[in-house]
Amino acid sequence: MLVSGRVQGVWYRGACRQQALALGLAGWAANLDDGRVEVVAEGPEEAVARLEAWCAQGPPAARVRAVVAEDEAETGLEGFETR
Repeated sequence: MLVSGRVQGVWYRGACRQQALALGLAGWAANLDDGRVEVVAEGPEEAVARLEAWCAQGPPAARVRAVVAEDEAETGLEGFETR
């Protein structure tokens, strides 16, 4: 998922990580140089959809403009981390 808008910063990534962990997902979240946040999440389809919906809403301090979600090959990641 690429999340665009005023979402740059550790706080957003950390909140995303906590949400992903609560949903039992694996993956990571990273700030991109252009201000977007990239989220790679693996797990049950329903849980990934719930994370996508959360990202679209975003934490209260974020102003999310768009979320682009694309399927990727599974990587076998364990846990969830921020970069």
